[in-house]
Amino acid sequence: MQNIIEQLEEQRVAARLGGGQKRIDAQHGKGKLTARERIEVLLDEGTFEEWDMFVEHRCTDFGMEDNKIPGDGVVTGYGMINGRLAFVYSQDFTVYGGALSETHAEKICKVMDQAMKVGAPVIGLNDSGGARIQEGVASLGGYAEVFQRNVMASGVVPQISMIMGPSAGGAVYSPALTDFIFMVKDTSYMFVTGPEVVKTVTHEEVTAEELGGALTHTTKSGVADRAFENDVEALLMLRRLYNYLPLNNREKAPVRKSGDTIDRVDMSLDTLVPDNPNKAYDMKELILKTVDDGDFFELQPDYAKNILIGFARIDGQTVGIVANQPLVLAGCLDIKSSIKAARFVRFCDAFNIPVITFVDVPGFMPGTSQEYGGIIKHGAKLLYAYAECTVPKITVITRKAYGGAYDVMASKHLRGDVNFAWPHAEIAVMGAKGAVEIIFREDKGDPEKLAAKEAEYKARFANPFVAANRGYIDDVIMPHNTRKRIARSLVMLKEKKIENPWRKHGNIPL
Repeated sequence: MQNIIEQLEEQRVAARLGGGQKRIDAQHGKGKLTARERIEVLLDEGTFEEWDMFVEHRCTDFGMEDNKIPGDGVVTGYGMINGRLAFVYSQDFTVYGGALSETHAEKICKVMDQAMKVGAPVIGLNDSGGARIQEGVASLGGYAEVFQRNVMASGVVPQISMIMGPSAGGAVYSPALTDFIFMVKDTSYMFVTGPEVVKTVTHEEVTAEELGGALTHTTKSGVADRAFENDVEALLMLRRLYNYLPLNNREKAPVRKSGDTIDRVDMSLDTLVPDNPNKAYDMKELILKTVDDGDFFELQPDYAKNILIGFARIDGQTVGIVANQPLVLAGCLDIKSSIKAARFVRFCDAFNIPVITFVDVPGFMPGTSQEYGGIIKHGAKLLYAYAECTVPKITVITRKAYGGAYDVMASKHLRGDVNFAWPHAEIAVMGAKGAVEIIFREDKGDPEKLAAKEAEYKARFANPFVAANRGYIDDVIMPHNTRKRIARSLVMLKEKKIENPWRKHGNIPL
């Protein structure tokens, strides 16, 4: 018995040491934590239950049978984040560069399967050079097994990927299938093919950072949701995000009550929108002054900045926020912003999170680049997401809601539950100047007559009352009452039940 216990402890020590002290020091030298240190930061202290510490690879080619390390390059198990269950796998770059083998994949699949059984999120801490070349197709098969589980878990339990080192080749597609991707600046990167292959095939000279670094994917490609300065900040922010999410699609998000009362009013909102309809203002100010404690967890803040998305709380309840940003492109909807918001709305709908939409949109972005890029199909993604969405939907039109963009932004016609407008809201097919130039094109040579017609059009349509007369707007509210009216609406909608027609799945315009 004593001999077995000694063997057990030796195996544990070997597993904890991973690729050895030299490689651990190298990891630290790059400013990175080890796989186990990351789990310690992420999970509540003393709650981690590790599985498969003693698993070893089965490869016998290229001398691999003489080179086995317990755990095989990934640490898996479960624990708690702020007292709530989470399953986690953390790839160990000190073991074969974190390369995925058949058994490495089996370990990941095991925790994913268990997460689905018990209904808890899966968090992947990715730090891997890709497939383990020595294993060939067995490694590729392992990736596909993980991908299949990512797809089956989608919309069932939240899936979060933290890229904390390289993620190359097949390794990028598991994160791409998850709900959120975070990266670490200067130490993480994602790409399908590396700089050397790019140089060989396309003759482009590019660094790993330029090709797939954190800044690239949070500003240019939109692949990642946030980028953080270092491992510790990234993991602490992941803990913060976790607080907003339900454990699975059958639960509601946790309620975190604060001292911020629902009847708080903010008189400064009455002067937020400038008198000049062409002057910009910061929609984020409205969000921060409306939600609990001014706490807004923004996603993709540096990508498609003409729309804002993220999580907040109102009266302790998690809500998803979607808002046009007049500071960027006048808040127009374009290809990137439509895709960004559509995916977020679909996540909220899958996990029972109400959607609050703040609208100030002059329309879809015109131009050949948008049309050639498929704005029709991509804009329809946002339309589809809102129309399909069955969670509580509350919309506040702060200023402009023009044309098809009015319809798309959670209008009453797309089953908006409560639709408010501020007194200076304009709901029309287009702005007064453009409308008059079309309707009265025969008067183009008479500026005075056109100016009079424009003033007449503004008086008739540049207000929320035409839509309110038809019931498309439930109430015209004072801006300072926005928080109170949204909070009351959320209480009313708490037990909302609505179902879409049965179908295998819809065919969203991808």
